[in-house]
Amino acid sequence: MKVEYLVDRLRVYYSVTKPRIWYLLAYTAFGGYIAGSSGEVDWIRALIATLSVVLASAGSEAVANFIERDIDALMERTKNRPLPSGKIKPERNALILGLILIGVGVASAYSINLLALLFILIGVLDYVVVYVMLSKKKTPLNVILGSAAGGAPTMVGYVSAANHITLDSLILAAIVVLWIPSHIWSLALRYREDYMKAGIPMLPVVVSREKAIRCISSTSILLVVFSILVSFINPALYGPVYLVPVSISGAVLLYLSLKLMKTPEPRLAWKLFKFTSPHLAIIFTSIIISIFVR
Repeated sequence: MKVEYLVDRLRVYYSVTKPRIWYLLAYTAFGGYIAGSSGEVDWIRALIATLSVVLASAGSEAVANFIERDIDALMERTKNRPLPSGKIKPERNALILGLILIGVGVASAYSINLLALLFILIGVLDYVVVYVMLSKKKTPLNVILGSAAGGAPTMVGYVSAANHITLDSLILAAIVVLWIPSHIWSLALRYREDYMKAGIPMLPVVVSREKAIRCISSTSILLVVFSILVSFINPALYGPVYLVPVSISGAVLLYLSLKLMKTPEPRLAWKLFKFTSPHLAIIFTSIIISIFVR
């Protein structure tokens, strides 16, 4: 019985870190490391860099869940999360867990180099402070203001290997930054009434559905452009092995985006939302494969 209780507690505290979010961010950090290493991989360093992103991202999500427990309780989509459903008592345990994870993640990044530390701090502060605390409940620009947090893990990985910032590293980070609005705005469009009930001024809540959908389509198109652009910036690293699968996946995303611009319907926006995460995974998988086989 004690073992079952312990497993249940671990499952609850694990879920408060929103693992589905940091899985993908950790993968972009690993992909960033491989890109920055140009194939000369120090696997211990790669593991530490990726782990620092996992810990800092998971901790940030736990802190965010604590801060947003009141609005989560108002939304159908989020009311069953651990804090609003009462599965974590006292609630401050989630905050403590989050702060510990962030602290260990920051320390791990510091053990690599100062640039890794800088970008891990940018990610945490932009997400927790700028997005969650200062802008999410106050301005429809909230997602734009918080999107830097999405690109930070890629930069953590890249600078952990390369020890410096390059133009292609910034483009790789920009790909993730551009993924954030199309992803979150599509979600907000699907659950528009939920966000309205909670008083969160997401873009699809404060503008017409048509305008919101066109903004989603526009950022998706830019995402495709940047994913192709990196191959022209550094063709030696991002050659045909990268360009072919990314172009094919980008063509699908471009088709969905243009179709959505022509017919701005929530149903099509949801299809686009469902494809954006696989597309991002294809980009970073192609980066990894391209660099190892060149």
